[in-house]
Amino acid sequence: MFYELIVKGHIRVDPRILNENIEESVKNNIMDMFENYMMQDLIPEIGIVVDIREIMEIGEGVIIPGDGAAYYDTKFKLITFKPELHEIVLGNVSQISDFGAFMTIGPIDGMVHISQAMDDFVSFSKSGTLQGKQSKRALKIDDKCRARIIAASYKDPLNPRIGLTMRQATLGNLNWIEEEIKKSSQKQKKETKK
Repeated sequence: MFYELIVKGHIRVDPRILNENIEESVKNNIMDMFENYMMQDLIPEIGIVVDIREIMEIGEGVIIPGDGAAYYDTKFKLITFKPELHEIVLGNVSQISDFGAFMTIGPIDGMVHISQAMDDFVSFSKSGTLQGKQSKRALKIDDKCRARIIAASYKDPLNPRIGLTMRQATLGNLNWIEEEIKKSSQKQKKETKK
C-alpha cells in the first residue's frame, strides 16, 4: 500500500553549502537520507520511501559545536510503499524461471511460485513462459497482473521477500480476468433469456 506521511526531523546541512539556497540544500539532504531506502527494520511504520513529496516547513538552523553544520527543524511529506499481507496489488511480470515468476509491484519485486501462478497444473515451457495444462493460458514477461500478498519477510532489509498468489477469482493476468468477466456476463444473459 502507498502512504503519504508527514515527518518532522532535524536535517543536517553541510557547512560547505550553507551559502546556497537552504530549501534546496535541505531537500537534497532529505533525498539522500530517505529516497529508495528500506526503512522497514528501523521504523516499521514507514516501509520503503519512494519520493519526497513536499517540504512543508523549515525552522531556524542550529549549529552544533564541533560539527560546524547547521541542523534545520524540518517538516516534510514522504510517499512510501509498505506491502501488507492479503493486499491486492497490480504489477508487471519482470522475470520467469522454472520455479515461478517475479512481478514488479511498486518499487520492489514479489515472487509468484509456480504453484501459485494459476488454478491449473503449471509447467515452465521452453519459450520462457509458465503454461497451464488444461487452460492453455501462458504467463509471460511484461504481462500485467493482479495478485494478492501472502507472505512478507524483512529479515534482510536490503532484499525484502514478498510472496504472491494469483490462484483466486479476479486474480492473475488482466487479460484472463477480462475474459472471465465476459464469459460470466454472456452466461447471465443466456440464463435471463430463458
